[in-house]
Amino acid sequence: MNRIRAYQVAFITTIFDISLALASFYGIGVLIDKFYIIKILVFFFGSIAVIYVGFNLIKSQPDLSKKVDVDKPILQIVSICFAVTWLNPQALIDGSLLLGGFRASLSLEASKVFITGVCLASFTWFTGLATIAWSFRSVLNSTIVRIINVVCGIVVIYYGLKLGYNFIQVLA
Repeated sequence: MNRIRAYQVAFITTIFDISLALASFYGIGVLIDKFYIIKILVFFFGSIAVIYVGFNLIKSQPDLSKKVDVDKPILQIVSICFAVTWLNPQALIDGSLLLGGFRASLSLEASKVFITGVCLASFTWFTGLATIAWSFRSVLNSTIVRIINVVCGIVVIYYGLKLGYNFIQVLA
């Protein structure tokens, strides 16, 4: 894998991930903030959905035996990254529920800091993944990918539990 190509894909993915995060945070987040019933539903169903995604990450078994074509034209990569982000119902639902839920639970000042952190985390995450994948491409194996999935799953479950806690707080 070419290092430049790895960073190109990371950058393109980051752009789409941040655009989805902003749309989820400011779109559904504003609706949740204005309508109490939507807030309750998003906190409840969002908590369940996000925890479910986290457990699925933990249970997943990576298969690294498949070869990936990394020499695709850049427009095809842009299209794939767009589709995986913006045409993925699971990403749209999870992003809207998680980020929209957090937007509704934060003050205006805290929400600005939070979404800035989300955008920086997206950039750091995807460029970090590209760096790690490229640097350790010869030693990356299913066990390491499994550990990464478990760690990510635990973080996602934590966020789901936070949404559940927000649901309980809204009801109280």
